[in-house]
Amino acid sequence: MILKIIGVFIAIVAYSVIIETPRRFLWLSGLVSAVGGAVFVVCNEAWRMDMVLASFWSALGIALLSHIFARAFRAPVTLFLVAGILPTVPGAGMYRTVYYLILGDASMSSFYLTQTLEVAGVIALAIFLMDSVSRIFLKRDVGTQPWTKERNMDKKQEEK
Repeated sequence: MILKIIGVFIAIVAYSVIIETPRRFLWLSGLVSAVGGAVFVVCNEAWRMDMVLASFWSALGIALLSHIFARAFRAPVTLFLVAGILPTVPGAGMYRTVYYLILGDASMSSFYLTQTLEVAGVIALAIFLMDSVSRIFLKRDVGTQPWTKERNMDKKQEEK
């Protein structure tokens, strides 16, 4: 179990280097994915949850941590979310769908297709839910953001 989490961390740090994530965020993106991987492994193996439900909790944790890190380090959420969600994406399910389709086993192909679509759906749902919750509870002072200073100064000058 620990080896899986360490493997996820190393793989995502390497992936983050490839997609040119800024150096100061490499370890944080690896941490986000490691937490998501840990949640998935604990839910799926220790608590014997279904893969779809384990993927939901994993994606929810990844999205929460991505929003927290984005606000703490003043970085875009997608910087952490894209790298963090990668281990949860059901690539093997798509492979199995096509594999069994080529073999002519329609029942197994439809099973994996359904499971893959369910996992993709719960990942999207978890990201949407956490984005909505973060907009309510993790508000920022918009006037202090570097990209809005000019606009806010323009508004202040118009008021004078």
